[in-house]
Amino acid sequence: MTRIADKIIVALDVATKEKALDLVEELRGQISFFKIGLQLYTAEGPEIVRAVRAIGANVFLDLKLHDIPNTVARAVESAAQLKIQMLTIHLSGGEAMIQAAVSEKPQDLLLLGVTVLTSIDEETLRQMGIPDKIENHVLRLAKLGVKNGIDGIVASPHEITTLRREFGDRIKIVVPGIRPGGSESADQKRVMTPREAIHAGADYMVIGRPIIAQSSPREAVSKILQELNV
Repeated sequence: MTRIADKIIVALDVATKEKALDLVEELRGQISFFKIGLQLYTAEGPEIVRAVRAIGANVFLDLKLHDIPNTVARAVESAAQLKIQMLTIHLSGGEAMIQAAVSEKPQDLLLLGVTVLTSIDEETLRQMGIPDKIENHVLRLAKLGVKNGIDGIVASPHEITTLRREFGDRIKIVVPGIRPGGSESADQKRVMTPREAIHAGADYMVIGRPIIAQSSPREAVSKILQELNV
């Protein structure tokens, strides 16, 4: 059975390798999974992935790849060589791009399809020329991804129930937009508490600022685990 702590992925949304590794070292006794996103990867490159893996932690490389199919395929191939556990692509890249990405992933890599970012609301969708409800658009993209071999879906916690109803346990569901009780939502608009997300059926929760921005990240994790185990 998976430990509840193994469902938490701490987002290393910091600017330097030093800050990132300090966080991994501080939290490694509690957390096994860490997300490396665009800010840190742009600053430090593949070496930061190697450094986190060398400590023994799992890595979710959140690059949200979105380009022509051949470019994305080669990027997935390169990322897989870093021995990561998760990688993201944007499902809005379309069927050919998704298929190209899937064709290059090794069996032990979870390739996740990003649907609609948690910073986007229906007004933003309309600005993009999509006159639909977010839930419908998320499901449309998720179906496209699953049809073409994606392993899991990244969506806001508000879409977990819809995705579980449609796909059951055939896919992993990874949710950002997690805010423990009392936390500010900041630029994320579709959020839930950790306990709500787990009860809705999330496989993994990505949590950044409510942990890493605290004076004691370790204590922040402990409080979240206490909330989840109540």
